[in-house]
Amino acid sequence: MTIPAQFEAKTIEQKWYDYWMKNNYFHSEPDHRTPYTIVIPPPNVTGVLHMGHMLNNTIQDVLIRRARLKGLNACWVPGTDHASIATEAKVVAKLKAEGINKNDLTREEFLAHAWEWTDKYGGVILDQLKKLGASCDWERTKFTMDPDMSASVIRSFVDLYNKGLIYRGYRMVNWDPEAKTTLSDEEVIYVEQQGKLYFLNYKIEGSEDFLTVATTRPETIFGDTAICINPNDERFAHLKDKKAIVPICGRVVPIIEDEYVDVEFGTGCLKVTPAHDMNDKTLGEKHNLEIIDIFNEDATLNSFGLHYQGQDRFVVREAIAKELETVGALAKTEIHLNKVGTSERTKAVIEPRLSDQWFLKMEDLVKPAIKAVLEDGEIKLHPKRFDNTYAHWLNNIRDWNISRQLWWGQQIPAYYYGDGKEDFVVAETIEDALELAKQRTNNPQLTADKLTQDVDALDTWFSSWLWPMAVFGGIMNPENEDFKYYYPTNDLVTGPDILFFWVARMIIAGYEYTGKKPFTNVYLTGLVRDKQRRKMSKSLGNSPDPLDLIDKFGADGVRVGLLLSASAGNDIMFDEELCNQGKAFTNKIWNAFKLIKGWEVSDAIPQPESSKVAIEWYEAKLQQTLLEIEDNFEKYRISDALMGIYKLVWDDFCSWFLEMIKPGYQQPIDSVTLAKAIEMLENNLKLLHPFMPFLTEEIWQLLAERTKEEALIVSTWPTMKPFNASLITDFDNTIEVISGIRTIRKDKNIPFKDTIELKVVNNDKASTYFDTVVSKLGNISALDYVSDKVEGALSFRVKSNEYFIPITGNINVEEEIAKLTEELNYTKGFLKSVQGKLSNEKFVAGAPEKVIEMERKKEADALAKIATIEQSLVGLK
Repeated sequence: MTIPAQFEAKTIEQKWYDYWMKNNYFHSEPDHRTPYTIVIPPPNVTGVLHMGHMLNNTIQDVLIRRARLKGLNACWVPGTDHASIATEAKVVAKLKAEGINKNDLTREEFLAHAWEWTDKYGGVILDQLKKLGASCDWERTKFTMDPDMSASVIRSFVDLYNKGLIYRGYRMVNWDPEAKTTLSDEEVIYVEQQGKLYFLNYKIEGSEDFLTVATTRPETIFGDTAICINPNDERFAHLKDKKAIVPICGRVVPIIEDEYVDVEFGTGCLKVTPAHDMNDKTLGEKHNLEIIDIFNEDATLNSFGLHYQGQDRFVVREAIAKELETVGALAKTEIHLNKVGTSERTKAVIEPRLSDQWFLKMEDLVKPAIKAVLEDGEIKLHPKRFDNTYAHWLNNIRDWNISRQLWWGQQIPAYYYGDGKEDFVVAETIEDALELAKQRTNNPQLTADKLTQDVDALDTWFSSWLWPMAVFGGIMNPENEDFKYYYPTNDLVTGPDILFFWVARMIIAGYEYTGKKPFTNVYLTGLVRDKQRRKMSKSLGNSPDPLDLIDKFGADGVRVGLLLSASAGNDIMFDEELCNQGKAFTNKIWNAFKLIKGWEVSDAIPQPESSKVAIEWYEAKLQQTLLEIEDNFEKYRISDALMGIYKLVWDDFCSWFLEMIKPGYQQPIDSVTLAKAIEMLENNLKLLHPFMPFLTEEIWQLLAERTKEEALIVSTWPTMKPFNASLITDFDNTIEVISGIRTIRKDKNIPFKDTIELKVVNNDKASTYFDTVVSKLGNISALDYVSDKVEGALSFRVKSNEYFIPITGNINVEEEIAKLTEELNYTKGFLKSVQGKLSNEKFVAGAPEKVIEMERKKEADALAKIATIEQSLVGLK
């Protein structure tokens, strides 16, 4: 068998993914095993793979592959989200480029275009996940607009409506004038912007007096229906019961009194625009004020804007400031910094707007979700610090605006049969709606063509909050086998930015519909940032294409590079060097495999004692690492688990174990040691497989002929066994001894092919178990224990033990004495400077404790080095 010199990632990745798919290893069906279930956070159907997806899905794949190896029935359900706002915006833009206006289409015509778009681009991101190695159960792929998924959403709406939890209300909502739809409070991102504060003069009716109001939005004066003052503000006592005249439009409005007005803020007078500010709306309701909406749905001014009708709000803001100045109504302007609400999706500035919308009452629904995370610990967030964020959101929750003024999404199942706002029924089908409407109107002759379905679609999150239940048919048929077997799911991996949007709402829905948690653990990843700590984005041009990274470094290299620095909840400072480190690790493992396969084996030679000792040590080391790995997985420290395996393989296996058992040049290896070496490599491959699936499967299959039942992907995780911890401690000491020997060989230019003797004064009574290893790796011809120092020898110390290498003819004694004397003088000078610092009372009193500790360590190291050099000089002389 010819093994390629390099690991050929491209060829091998495709080969093994095809093999896994062909043998259906990813698919799960209910059986006698314990299930382990993950549902994918469904990416937008219009999306393509980005660095956040790479991180998130790599972690999920690690968890699912490990579960498979541990004998669990692993099921990872993939899918996509219809992303109503984002997808509709893209379809509208596409139609616009083709000269088609959405408003000229019927709903059915528009939806045909949306489905065409979805069919063309909807599967892109899932195909890209396969390049990463994602072992999803592709037969279970779901889309939030699939017929059965949509049916679940509609049933949920009807159920909640019938429970009295969904209501239709005329409320002030967050309006996105670009997407022309409402947004929930959580979809509004507040951005600090520098603007202006305009001081406007309002004349008092019947006099030449005026009052001054400060506003950041002069264009909204067309919607003013009152001026408000604080009844306790003596400055304005003379204005009680009077009226003011709104500049430009000339509307006469009452001057009202309310303690809501802060006498210390601004001018102490407040313009009240009930249609365009939440607090003003509250004042308007309290004082029975007129409500005047001055905006069209695209945030241009309507007819109430007079000569500004049809102009954009920001254009009007600049123009009206000039007009106000011209008519003498602008007193002054000041630079003003304030936080402006913007749409998470379109980045448009949000406009508060009064509108008929559908709302879900949250006050009672949220209680089990609060209890599960914050009281019972039935659901755990990792890291735990996110409990505080979760608590803040849920303890301050408001009713959820679940309607969106869009066509792409599940259409709200409310059917109107009359002209009044309350003339509607809610039902899963138009047939059921017709029966309800007949009963409501007491009109058995009523026909379906007289019913009109609500034009709005439901918020995307109202479909995805059912995801863990709906993907297994749990809403439509709670008794089905899949739902009863796979639900509740086990782990959820997602970003903290959707902790409220999605995670909390899934928990709420899970308890509402099943009385059970939807999952047990939530692993919250950090954001992937660049080296300058900037969030990666297309607009900044700082986000690499994940597929390019896979092409350059291999999927395994990218996975390792990302995960080595991905501690839960902490942002990753991404650098391509991380992926290069992952690729280097891939090469290291490949070269170790090639080394083992390149050894000639002989049954005729006995196993060397050094190999027997090495195997016992490595078995203990592997067990110790396995214990640490299990603990890290238990605590969702995936990065730490990988680092433990990385050190085990790179340092312990490659740098030490293989060196300890390696046969002499052109010599065969004994069959017992080789068999054990392969067994150890196979155990390493099992631990590495969840992180590096392609490389490990390739090596696994090259090590021996395997049936499809023996593939690594369905092999077994190493079994935990008791181990001798003293072996590990003793070998740590042995490493220092070998390093000491190698240092002397290097410093004194003693070739490794030349044997040397080693004399040991065993003051520490250290174990002699690894002496054969020391002899092999140090090329020691004789290792003897002595009671006294050896004259005429080079020496070093490990703890209290003293090690002596007698001088041979290869060393020039005079040169060595001169060299050591120079090193001794330098070290003494260094020690003097350190001790000078430590004897300085001001330094000791003022320096941080860590600095003092460092200086004391320098002193101790220098003293030990001086003792060793002096001892070597005595021996040489």
